[in-house]
Amino acid sequence: MGAVMGTFSSLQTKQRRPSKEESEDQENGSPTPKLEVLAQIPNFPTDPSAGSVIPSDKIEDELEMTMVCHRPEGLEQLEAQTNFTKRELQVLYRGFKNECPSGAVNEETFKQIYAQFFPHGDASTYAHYLFNAFDTTQTGSVKFEDFVTALSILLRGTVHEKLRWTFNLYDINKDGYINKEEMMDIVKAIYDMMGKYTYPVLKEDTPRQHVDVFFQKMDKNKDGIVTLDEFLESCQEDDNIMRSLQLFQNVM
Repeated sequence: MGAVMGTFSSLQTKQRRPSKEESEDQENGSPTPKLEVLAQIPNFPTDPSAGSVIPSDKIEDELEMTMVCHRPEGLEQLEAQTNFTKRELQVLYRGFKNECPSGAVNEETFKQIYAQFFPHGDASTYAHYLFNAFDTTQTGSVKFEDFVTALSILLRGTVHEKLRWTFNLYDINKDGYINKEEMMDIVKAIYDMMGKYTYPVLKEDTPRQHVDVFFQKMDKNKDGIVTLDEFLESCQEDDNIMRSLQLFQNVM
């Protein structure tokens, strides 16, 4: 799914490696927060091993869960509700608690975490849309349960589940359709996130061109909006999108 789950396979722009001079402010290396997998949602992995974490032999699972302000549901319940094993949930919880000691993360903290993966761009707008997709109950915070439920879909869900989740991300106002304004907002947010180090260099009308390509492909009846059914059908007809859906399977 390319730069946004591929948003669509026509997004071929890549982030360019900055020169030595441009990287002087990062000579100590890029940050490596525990929630590496955030950088891959729904931007599928540039490094397939990025989300891999090896648990210790001795894991204090339920006991350490009592030490946070928000106590997640029991591991057995989450195991039943997701496609993760108990051991995988323990690993994910350790990473989540490391970044979010209170057991929940608000939007500003979420943006700060996400921004670390895109140091040369402004990821705040895209992180806002992503946060809303995680915060399905619209409480203003993402709890561990929210995090692993979404992650379960993106890593281990069926093709339809993954595509439905992505459609919901693009449907900014949650009216059941994707219109051109929403897709333009998403595309601009992606380019802002990639920053100035892109290749080829973006032209001013590049986002509009990508939106036009998206609607030419997805808007089957040419009524100016893309429905979920149109989105599902079009994505499944696109070999590049279908291949990119598989990239997440080896993250954990």
